[in-house]
Amino acid sequence: MSNETSGKPTADYQTVTANALLEGDLRSLVRLSIAEDLRDSLDWTTVCLIEPEQRGGCHIVPREKGICAGLATLEWIVDEFDADLDLEITLSDGQLLIPGEPIATLQGSVRDLLTSERTILNILSRLCGIASLTASYVAAIGDSPARLYDTRKTTPGWRLLEKYAVHCGGAHNHRSGLYDGFLIKDNHLALAGGTKGPITASAATQRALRWQGSKVEHLSAPTIVEIEVDCLEQFQEVLPTKPDIILLDNFPIAQLCKAVAIRDEMKSPVELEASGNVRIDTLPEIAATGVDRISSGALTHQATSLDLGLDWFDSGEG
Repeated sequence: MSNETSGKPTADYQTVTANALLEGDLRSLVRLSIAEDLRDSLDWTTVCLIEPEQRGGCHIVPREKGICAGLATLEWIVDEFDADLDLEITLSDGQLLIPGEPIATLQGSVRDLLTSERTILNILSRLCGIASLTASYVAAIGDSPARLYDTRKTTPGWRLLEKYAVHCGGAHNHRSGLYDGFLIKDNHLALAGGTKGPITASAATQRALRWQGSKVEHLSAPTIVEIEVDCLEQFQEVLPTKPDIILLDNFPIAQLCKAVAIRDEMKSPVELEASGNVRIDTLPEIAATGVDRISSGALTHQATSLDLGLDWFDSGEG
């Protein structure tokens, strides 16, 4: 999307995709899951009852409607278990889940299937749940050009995976960490002056803009400067400094409309982000104010796992 006022591309955070960073996080979680289930021991029930040579297969099947997320990680999960399994994926992340319709098939060692099934279902169910909730929020925005974003309110260790699921659900990713953007909040303003007391929002923004894109200890500083404001007076103070984004924190609808009108009257290139009190029932009204972005932690911290199961079949092997 291009900013029509400035003629430059809109500044935005990086989209989380199924890349090497996501794979690394996923593999770490799978190793933790294996340790939780096995420690340095065995899956005693399976080893006791299932012969080593027994072969079989199962379909991964949704029990309810939703949006698919996490199938791109399934190969990595199987590999991390060192499982003797063949994988066939029949759906793509981001597609609609139809109850009873298989999304993937696993065939091979029954022992390996039984030992890995809970980890597979836990991860896929969680990610599909986030993608499905996100899709419902996106639908609530309707035809508004406002874009929906997640936050850092994620499960520790799961951040990239959960943000990937948000992307699969049709929303956008906000910053992934403290490293990929300046986001100035009220605590920063209160503490930045040290013993001299708080600094102003405009002073903090100007300092961040000076750092933007510079080198600090051989590292490149982020290219996005965003500041959170909590009233119209603070918004009007900081708008002329032209950060990339101003986050309007818990603004009532009337004040969101006023901020958009002030920004538009000044023909400012600054994007406006609404945050706080964002629920599926408040989204349409927030989007109608004309803000460019809406961020909601609910996409990740309020999502529930989608019901997925394994339907077993005789693979005809062994």
